[in-house]
Amino acid sequence: MNGIWDNILKLIELGEIRISEHGYDELSADGITAREIVSGVHGAMVVEEYPDYIKGPSVLTLQRDLVGRPVHVVWGIPRKRNSPAVLVTAYRPDPERWTHDFQRRRK
Repeated sequence: MNGIWDNILKLIELGEIRISEHGYDELSADGITAREIVSGVHGAMVVEEYPDYIKGPSVLTLQRDLVGRPVHVVWGIPRKRNSPAVLVTAYRPDPERWTHDFQRRRK
């Protein structure tokens, strides 16, 4: 694990979570519930890190929904703050844009 992800996991465990408006829209569009994302967060793996993202350090993770389908989730922490963990977006990755394991972008 990495520092950003460790911090995000700690915040989630403490219940310090916010879901962005965009996050809610994307969850709804793909038929994913916030509850399944939060409850499955410990099975997530970090795919990409964005330590210098303008809005605050973030990570793209890969996890599975309740029936085992892949979901990409972007989590972040607001810049210059220590809390909360923000679910920025979550979506079903497009197999045309990602490798078969959904861990690397296709070139």
